[in-house]
Amino acid sequence: MLRCPRLDPARLLADLEYLGLLFESAAIQDLRICASALRGRVSHYRDSNGVKTDAVVELPDGTWAAFEITLGFGATDDAAASLSRFAATVDSARVGPPAALVVITASGIAHTRPDGVHVVPLTCLNTHHEQH
Repeated sequence: MLRCPRLDPARLLADLEYLGLLFESAAIQDLRICASALRGRVSHYRDSNGVKTDAVVELPDGTWAAFEITLGFGATDDAAASLSRFAATVDSARVGPPAALVVITASGIAHTRPDGVHVVPLTCLNTHHEQH
């Protein structure tokens, strides 16, 4: 029988790469829930030149937004630069410009950077609302 090692905060903090993958999975799940409510879909992009984005949300009317997901708030500059590189590769004459470029972080305050990239903590995507 295959057994998974016990995950606890100490183990997760000792393996930030794994913790980052778990965080990215949680963010993608929340994006899928939000997109589904709008009849949209979530995909990712990576090309042979190394240009990538963690998630692209596309709505039925063709509106789309790109997302980079980073556990560390200090990595937002790199994530924003990656989004800008990605947006520059898109044929906007064919698919239109992005409605938004967004970096999802683990914490912090939602804001828009001078370059137009939005920085949003995952809690702003909270899809687990109580029903009253």
